[in-house]
Parts: sequence; C-alpha cells; structure tokens
Amino acid sequence: MRLVVEADGGSRGNPGPAGYGAVVLDPATGETLAERAEYIGVATNNVAEYKGLVAGLKAVAELFPDAEVLVRMDSKLVVEQMSGRWKIKHPDMKPLAAEAARVLPGRQVTYQWIPREQNKHADRLANEAMDAGKKGKQWAPSASSAALDAGTARALAVPPPAGPPGDAAAGAAAARAALAAGSAARNAAAPAPAPAAVATEAPAAATSGAPGWGAPDLGTPATFVLLRHGETALTPQKRFSGSGGTDPELSPAGLRQAEAVAASLAARGTIQEIVTSPLRRCRQTAQAVAQRLGLDVTVEEGLRETDFGAWEGLTFAEARERFPAELDAWLASPKAAPPGGESFAAVARRVTAARDRLLTRHQGRTVLLVTHVTPVKTLVRLALGAPPEALFRMELAAASLSAVAYYTDGNASVRLLNDTSHLR
Repeated sequence: MRLVVEADGGSRGNPGPAGYGAVVLDPATGETLAERAEYIGVATNNVAEYKGLVAGLKAVAELFPDAEVLVRMDSKLVVEQMSGRWKIKHPDMKPLAAEAARVLPGRQVTYQWIPREQNKHADRLANEAMDAGKKGKQWAPSASSAALDAGTARALAVPPPAGPPGDAAAGAAAARAALAAGSAARNAAAPAPAPAAVATEAPAAATSGAPGWGAPDLGTPATFVLLRHGETALTPQKRFSGSGGTDPELSPAGLRQAEAVAASLAARGTIQEIVTSPLRRCRQTAQAVAQRLGLDVTVEEGLRETDFGAWEGLTFAEARERFPAELDAWLASPKAAPPGGESFAAVARRVTAARDRLLTRHQGRTVLLVTHVTPVKTLVRLALGAPPEALFRMELAAASLSAVAYYTDGNASVRLLNDTSHLR
C-alpha cells in the first residue's frame, strides 16, 4: 500500500502560540484516511512543522505500518533535513528529527517539497489547532472543516453532467456537491494563516539532490504510451461500455483507427513492449499495432475498463431515467458504484496496482498500454496528483494517444494527452 502524508505547522510570533496539522491520504482516490492536529503552546515554526511530521507518520503507523509513504510538506527545512541533504544543527530539531526517523523504517518513507498553496489541508488543521489553543482548548476532529475546505478548494464549478464519463461534456457533480456543502464553512470567518516557515539551518553543501535544475540525472524513465482502443458500435452512441456486459469488437471504423495508430507508432519507432487489457476491443487494437511493429502482446487484467453493472449498454440519458438516485450518487462520490458494478475508487486501486507491477517489470522501457477511458484518465490523474473529479474534465477520443513518464524517484510527468493527429 502507498499513502501520502501532508503535514504543516505554524507559530503566531515565531516563537509564539503554535500548532501543527497532518493528514493521511489515499493517493489513488484522494480519500482522507486520518487527520491529526494539536496546539503545542509556545514554539517556533520549525518545531511545529516537525511535530506535524511526527504526528502524520504515527497516524500511518497506526493504520498501515507496512505502507510506503510519501511525505509532502512546504517546509524546505524539514524535507531537506529528513532527506539527509541538510545537516541538523539546532538542538530543538535534533530530537524531533530522530523521533520522526524512528516511527517507520527509513526505506518506507520519502520526502517531497510542495508549494504552500498545495498544502492547504494540513495548514488549515494547524490553524484550527492554534485557534483552539487561543480559547484554552484542544483541537477536536468533530469541529474541523479542513477536509471539506480542502476538497472545496480543489473543486471548480462545471456545467451539469450531460454524457457518460468518456464525454468531455460529462460534469463533475462531486465538485458541485463539495462547493454546495462548503458554503456554510466559507461563510464563517477564516482563521489567519500561519506565518511562513523560516529555514534557520543552512545546507550542508550544494543541494544537488534538491528539486530543480540542479537535480541529479535519474536515468531513463519508464514511459507508458496510453492508447485508448478504437471505436466499437457503442462508441459513437456514447453508451456505457465497460467490462461487466457484452465484450464488443471493433467496428469497421475502429479497425481503420487501429491500423492508423499502428502506422503512426511504427513511424516513431519508440515502442519496445505492448501490454493490453483483456477485453476484445483492446486486444484487437493491440494486435494491429503488434503486427506492424513485430512485437508480442501481454495481457494485464488490471487494465480492463470499469464494470458499469446495470448501466452497461445504456446511454447516459437512459441511465438517468432508470436509475436517477444511483446515478446522482455515482456522480457525487468516487466511492459510489453503479448497481452491480464498480466504483471509480475501486478502479483507481486496481489501476494503481497494475501500474506498479508494470513499472517493476519495464523499468527504463517505453511500453504501449492498450486500454480504456477510465484507466487512461486514472493514470493521468494520478500522475498529476489531481482529485478524483478530474476524471470528468478530460476528453479522450477513441484511438487517441497519451503518455506518462515515471522516474526512479517516484515522480511522474504527463507528456501527452488525447493526441489524435494520426487519425486525420
């Protein structure tokens, strides 16, 4: 299992009244698994940030002690010191860094600096803790709106849903629900933000391992070229076509698309391996490419499309008419599934596991993954660190190409999305 810890701390005075916040997230779904916050009395920003880190790691140890953890913080000091690139000189920092290092084995934890605006959830928790301390109280989860505000901040107003998930016109009801639910919280007076962290420690040497132009050469990334299969008879009708109903074959138009993308990939000459979903429309598309490139095809079960259950074969309008409550729930939450089907959260877990298997198997290689709308969008979303509602904000045409590069430090780079130039 992989988890993300976001942590922050603040001091109103530096030193002054201080508090920390930490949140544990499921990177596949964006779900908040745990929150921690505490008012710690008079302290510096740096002490509060370290205490937030310790609290976040302890929360992981309580939930999933064997998990691999990515710690994301806007404190350059903590990230660089815990990564071993900066020396720890201050006497207040040394015991806190040692405590953080003891919570989980070092091989399970990596650190990443993020801009402050990307750390709003933990920042809000820290401010809630400081607000509670000002009143002589301690932070209580029941009084927190940090998770709601974090989700609301990510959400953008979008048009009402008008099509299935492969259609760019399909809306993100989850975003609208978060915005509506967050209106009461936004009407309340927001607490003052914590002062920015002050890095009081100097680097031990030139920080060539830090992010930026001076970062070391991480070698050739594993590059996944993501190919959505060609059209079936259901594609132009915009019907739900997943893995739980019929297994349609490519239409004549889809076969022409497969040949066109095969010719384009052959001209580029970069594909070294081909992996496909087990469904027939993908296997046909993959075979067209394989014949042109002279490569074998491997099947990966985790790349199959979402099981849409009772909605298989229906248009969005038909599903709305027959299953209005279930469709609203599905649009509002990635955890909701169609009747008898599979949720987007479940698909994200499955696709994440498949991605990790393939990365282990194909390090430094360029691999064509022939798959479907939801798996492609999920891989792109995860690479961007985008919330689940981002699935509804990407257009993905039949036989389109996208690409993601994965580096050895755990970072990913989206290099292409929905390229259909080979079909023109």
